[in-house]
Amino acid sequence: MPLSDAACRNAKPAEKDYKLTDSGRLYLLVKPTGSKLWRMNYSFAEKQKTLSIGVYPGVGLGDARKARDAAKSKLAKGIDPSGGHVVSDDRKFRAVAKAWFNSRATGWVSSYSERIWARLEDDVFPAIGDDDVAEIEPSAVLKMLRTVEDRGALEMAKRVRQTVSSIFRFAVADDKAKVDPAAPLADAMKTNPRQKHRAALREDGLTDFFKRLHAYDGEKATRLGIEIVAHTFVRTGEIRFAKWTEFGEDRWRIPEDRMKMRKEHLVPLTPQVLKLLEQLREESNGSEWLLPGVEGYKPISENTLLFALYRMGYHSKATVHGFRSTASTILNESNLWRPDAIERQLAHVPQNEVRAAYNAALYWDERVRMMNWYSNFLLSKDTDLTDLLG
Repeated sequence: MPLSDAACRNAKPAEKDYKLTDSGRLYLLVKPTGSKLWRMNYSFAEKQKTLSIGVYPGVGLGDARKARDAAKSKLAKGIDPSGGHVVSDDRKFRAVAKAWFNSRATGWVSSYSERIWARLEDDVFPAIGDDDVAEIEPSAVLKMLRTVEDRGALEMAKRVRQTVSSIFRFAVADDKAKVDPAAPLADAMKTNPRQKHRAALREDGLTDFFKRLHAYDGEKATRLGIEIVAHTFVRTGEIRFAKWTEFGEDRWRIPEDRMKMRKEHLVPLTPQVLKLLEQLREESNGSEWLLPGVEGYKPISENTLLFALYRMGYHSKATVHGFRSTASTILNESNLWRPDAIERQLAHVPQNEVRAAYNAALYWDERVRMMNWYSNFLLSKDTDLTDLLG
């Protein structure tokens, strides 16, 4: 019995998929999420295939039948009607994500908006960017998230899900989708046992570290970036999004929007670090970024430095963040520096000072001497001074 528009309109979701059949092998597939999808089964080249026609009610019963008839006409001519389901540009997930991003980015600091867009370009768009936002199923979103999890970035995968979910809710509000397929996936995400301490190098492992670092056969800029982190012990995001305009003759001025405590941070530049920066500038090809990515117009990806450490044999043995722990231990055990100066250089800000006035240059003279001492200490562990001698 042929379908009626009332039957399509009144179809309610059930626990499982079910079909409302029309004539000519056309049917409306009703999903548990509430989505209603037009499909048509057909045979071509001795294979059973299914044609995706569109989403109800955007594609009404009459239009679905016209599409079915057009498909049958192609079949009669020996043409596969599934030769390509064309999705209009404004309905692609990529376009909806761009509209969502533009509506929110004005309220974000630049470093945060850059991270969000890079996350979409790197992980999301390759998987679902060109799909009709209304036809994306939870399984497709989960498959995309699993690829992020599989590289060990479990917390990143959770943030990607949250971002994608927000985009789908935006699409629902804009009448481009009926449901948010990312919403039910929160409980499907893998969890990482919370580690009390990130893996860090001990003092007796520094000589071997520098040997491995100088033998690293990847990008020279990546190697130099790791070496700069070793000397400055900044956080990953602080060097990843660093721009050349932040560097002066004797200090690196990290803006507040990139700091964990949202306070500007100053890093004294030692002669060793200045030499590394000089070499790094030659590798940046005129980019505004200290560590530009492949395209040059955006920074390296989030895990570039970490994966380089993995290639050097430090998987589960050292992390980029771990250089902070290494420096803290060595500086404190030296008994040469006040703990408050060490904490300030680590950008650990007491809560009472967060609420009150903050002085980025507090203990500055001592911090300059301390950073020079620490660079020289690392130099004593480095048996290959190629990077620092030019």
